[in-house]
Parts: sequence; structure tokens; C-alpha cells
Amino acid sequence: MVYPRVASFKKHDDFVNHLAGLGIQFPCDEQIVASSNPLADPLLVDGRKIGNRFCILPMEGWDGTTDGKPTDLTRRRWRNFGLSGAKLMWGGEAVAVRHDGRANPNQLLISEDNLEGIESLRLELVTAHQTAFGTDDDLLVGLQLTHSGRYARPNQKSVSEPRTVQRNPVLDSRLDLDDDSAIFSDDELQKLVDDFIDAAVLADKAGFQFVDIKHCHGYLGHELLSGVDRTGRFGGCFENRTRFLRDIVQGINAAAPDLAIGVRVSVFDFMPFQPGADQIGIVDSNALARLAFGSDESGCIVDLSEPSKLMELFKSLGIKLVCTTAGSPYYNPHIQRPAYFPPSDGYKPPEDPLVGVARQLRATAELKQQHPELIFVGSGYSYLQDWLPHVAQALVREHWVDSVGLGRMVLSYPELPADVLSGDRLTRKKVCRTFSDCTTAPRNGIVSGCYPLDPFYKVREEHDQLKQFKKNT
Repeated sequence: MVYPRVASFKKHDDFVNHLAGLGIQFPCDEQIVASSNPLADPLLVDGRKIGNRFCILPMEGWDGTTDGKPTDLTRRRWRNFGLSGAKLMWGGEAVAVRHDGRANPNQLLISEDNLEGIESLRLELVTAHQTAFGTDDDLLVGLQLTHSGRYARPNQKSVSEPRTVQRNPVLDSRLDLDDDSAIFSDDELQKLVDDFIDAAVLADKAGFQFVDIKHCHGYLGHELLSGVDRTGRFGGCFENRTRFLRDIVQGINAAAPDLAIGVRVSVFDFMPFQPGADQIGIVDSNALARLAFGSDESGCIVDLSEPSKLMELFKSLGIKLVCTTAGSPYYNPHIQRPAYFPPSDGYKPPEDPLVGVARQLRATAELKQQHPELIFVGSGYSYLQDWLPHVAQALVREHWVDSVGLGRMVLSYPELPADVLSGDRLTRKKVCRTFSDCTTAPRNGIVSGCYPLDPFYKVREEHDQLKQFKKNT
């Protein structure tokens, strides 16, 4: 199936008419306003000012050292975050709370030994932002804390070393997990709670203003939310499936009371997909729908009843910052990261990617309507490409979302928020076209970056490696 590319829609009417033809609708302004732009409005979170409505989402570069420290590539990415003009930094990238939770052997790891390096990233970002914009008084910088669970590869990029919370017939088979040896016991999870708390204390010491307790994309926190088949204190009923988060939050509040807490969460999930005979994604027929948090009994339709219950829990725990996303880049990337071009281990999109964008926008808007007290940061905007600012402006003005989170887009075009807010026209040659090379590269042992559009990565030897890999597949 071939879908029209977003870049082909040069006029506003053409774009919105295409949306209507797909049976989807979301607000999209015809013009970006030069003054009184809602994207420039500040936010207040527990007395902390966030200067505008752009947020930089966490992105792993697979480019740290083997002992979890940042490299020059990591520092360059964080400097670009600071130069973006966005005032909310959602964690920079996922930082493992301990070695066995690393998604790859070059993922950042927070520890006493690595603290100076982790702090240096924050300082790089803040200094770049101060230099470009004159102040950091309205900048809020967090750190995302994670354990990769069943997707852990802490020692070799080619060797999976999963630690998970329940059996899953489809995902287990993809990782050759054929017994219970990788499943965390309740006592082991309780120890991991302590590791998250210790990591948060270190983040506070390094000057971060909040931490994100990651609950998305099929990693450990997210999988616990769908742990209906798990027995014991951390599985089964909703109360048990959220015990891990509750215990972490309560521990952080006691050990680092001035540190704010946010949660990036996959507010819906679908069953795992796989390539069909024509390489278009189809549902894996062996999947279990009940293991998809935020879906109905089919496993392929959004049901926000439990995610809404989770928002109520956030409020009771004093959590104000929520970053919404969906699914997993490993088993259903078309709902999590809509793209025209799939990564090397993915499948061709089973729907126009704009349908996937709309699904995320509407889920976030529904939760925002139900829980207006929370600050919602949305995801999934990059596929909007040239129309991203037009949609973002309308979404914030119409209260579909509080802050617009940018991921892949800032790899190719870090200055986009600053250009939008200053009234400059977009530099079209920098706009992310979702080629997925930033995912294909690390899936094959190469550092992440925007190889097609970023001149810095175009001239690196890894670009030649990536081209050769794609030529051979």
C-alpha cells in the first residue's frame, strides 16, 4: 500500500482534505501567528516556570562509553537540545539505574562513579541555552530513569539478556526466552525500587529538577502495567501492577523531597505486529490481547479506562507531569512512531501514518479533558513534518495538550522550536522525513543520528557502514 507523503501537501486545504478523506480530524491552523502564539505561553508546575510549550523528548544515541559515561557525541546532542529553544527537557535520554537494565552496552548509566559525566550533560545543555537565549530561569530539565526489562542488552549489542515480569508467548519467542529464569521475583523488584530511588537521589545531586520514572515502550515499567498474568505483590490487579511506581515515588519523596517526578507512559498499547507476506504489518495471531495496556479486548482498539485510572493515581501521588506515548518500537512501531519508511527490523505501515498520529493526539486530548489538573506533554508529532507547527499551535490553543514533545525532529532540525517562536519560516531541508535511519543504525550496532539530513553525521564513517548494511538487505 502506498500512501501520499506529507511533503506533497503544499497547501493547508490539501492537507486537511486528506485528513478528512482518511476519516480523521485534528486541529491544524492555516497560519502560524507571529505574536501571541499559544506555543510561547509559559506553564507553571509546582511553582517552577516553563517558558514555552515545546518539550524535547528523551532519545538514546547508543553512543556512551561501555561503563555508561557520555561521549562527545552525547554531549553534542544535549547541546543541541539546549539550542532548540524548547523550555522543557524531558530527560535528555533514558539513563539506566543499574547495569543489567541497559538497553545496549553504550547506554548511559547513573552511578556515583558516573555522576560527574551525567551532570556535565545538564551543564552542556543549560550553558548552550543560556548563550543562545540569555537565561535559563524558565528552563526545566529532567532525567529519564529506566530499566529496559525484556529488552536489556547490557554487555553485547547482539546478545539479549532479558529480565522481565511475566511470560508473553509472542515476545518470549522473539527473544528465545523459553523458561522462567529471566522473570524478576517480588524481592528482586523491591530491590529495583531501591535502585530507582538511589538513582533519583543522584539525579537530584547532579542538579536535575525532576526525574521521569519510565513506563513506556515495552520496557520494564510499562510491562508491569500490563502484568495481569503475574502473581504476587506486583501483578494481577491494578493496585499490584502500579505498586512498583507507588513505592518508587514514595521513596523519592522521602529521600529527595525537592525533586519533582514525571512519568512518560504508553497510554495505550496494541498486540505485537509482524511483517506479512507483502511486508505490511499484521497482528501476530499468537498474541494475547489482555497483555496490551490501554486497549480493549481485541488488543487493537484504544480503551483509556485503565490509563485514566492511572492518571488519578498520579494525582494522588503528587505527580503533575505526564508525557504520553504509545506502544513499543520493538513490536508495534507504527502506533508509537508513525513513519513512511520502516526501520530495518520493522514492517511497512498497515495504515497511513497520519492515522497513527491522530490516534495519539486524540488519546492525549481525551486524558487532558478528563484530568485538566495534569500537565500533558504529547508525542508522535514528527510525521506531521512541515505541518507540525500548524498542528502544534492549534492543539495547544484548543487545550488538546499542554506541551508539544519533539523527538526525531530535533535530531535533524534542533532549532525548530526557536524558528517557530521567532516567526521564521521552517528550513525545509532540515525537516525530518521519518527515514528511520536513526533507528535502523542502532538496531545494527551503529550509533544513532540523522544520517540523511544532519551534515555532521553524513560525513562520519558510520554513514558508510549504514549505507552498506541497507544495500545488503
